[in-house]
This record gives sequence, structure tokens and C-alpha cells, in this order.
Amino acid sequence: MENYVTGAVIKALREKRNLTQKELADQIGVSDKAVSKWETGKGLPDITLLEPLAGALGVSVAELLSGEFQVNTNRAGNLLRSKFYVCPVCGNVIHAVGQGSFHCCGVNLPPLEAEEPDEGHGIRVEPMENDWYVTMDHPMTKTHHITFFAYVTSDRIILQRTYPEQDCALRFPRMGFGRLYAYCNHHGLFQIKITRANVSK
Repeated sequence: MENYVTGAVIKALREKRNLTQKELADQIGVSDKAVSKWETGKGLPDITLLEPLAGALGVSVAELLSGEFQVNTNRAGNLLRSKFYVCPVCGNVIHAVGQGSFHCCGVNLPPLEAEEPDEGHGIRVEPMENDWYVTMDHPMTKTHHITFFAYVTSDRIILQRTYPEQDCALRFPRMGFGRLYAYCNHHGLFQIKITRANVSK
């Protein structure tokens, strides 16, 4: 493990929550002297204490270790405020309701910023029976392809992986109007709104 929690991070988070060293110590079952040692660089919390320490300080373990803190302002759980994260090393896809702090393969993942489709990433949506039929004219080679599509409404999400050498076409059950995302491994995340106006008849 390259990074470990530092005393400066523990102190900053403790003070942010207006906790004394004793109050923090009581919450995680250690002495206030132990907390003082951590904050002054004279010791480190045991790895078994990281999860309760992070909980007491109101952050995730990943945030505690990295020293980078994300505040999730979307506590209502509206899926239309979804964020997607993709690991550039292994291709792992993470979906979160609101922004958070995520790591994969040792990489701190930034939330993807969705853009309107450009000329090379046009997304077509057509009704087909009880589904939306989604297509793109996009390369699907091993080095350049669409990695996933996601269909998001205010209360539901369907995320479907796509793979090289498949057709860039799929069907989603119609859940209502919302947003459709497509992620290109070279150019990033694109989105369109699924409304009556932009669905082909």
C-alpha cells in the first residue's frame, strides 16, 4: 500500500467535525493519547481501525487514505444526477448516485463529464415494440469502441456493456423518458435526452 492515512488528514477531518481528540477516541474505542500520537506523527492507526475511523470522521476509507474529500450534495437519490467512473487500466465501470471518491487499480478516478454527441458519436433512438432500439455508427475494434451504454430515468438505470467486434446496436426496455449515455474508450462519455422530440418515429 503506497499511501496511508496521515496525522494531518486525521486532524483536519476531526476539527472539521468539531470533535475533540477524546470524542473521536471514544467513538472508535482508543485513547485520546493514541489519537494525539497519530496527529503528531508519532504513530499510525492500525489497519483494523481505518473503517471505524473513516466512519467517525464522515468520509470513505478511500478518502481517508487519499486525503481528497468529495461531498455528495445529492442525498435525495435522483438517478438523473448519476455519475460514471471508468478505470483506464482494467476498464471497470462504476456508477454512483452523485459524486464520490473511487479508486481502481491504484488510480483515483474522476467523474466522467458527459458531452453532447459530436459528428462521430451520433446516437439514434427508435421505438421498437416495447423497447428503445439504440444504434451508433461507431468503430467497434479492440482499440477503439463503445464500452457501455446506460439508460437512466429518475428512478431506474440499465447499464449494458458492449464489446469489440459486436454491432454497435442494442435494445432497452422502455422505462420512460430520461437520458441515454454512451462511453467511447477514446473520446469519453456522450449523452442525449430521450424525449418525444428526439425519438425517431
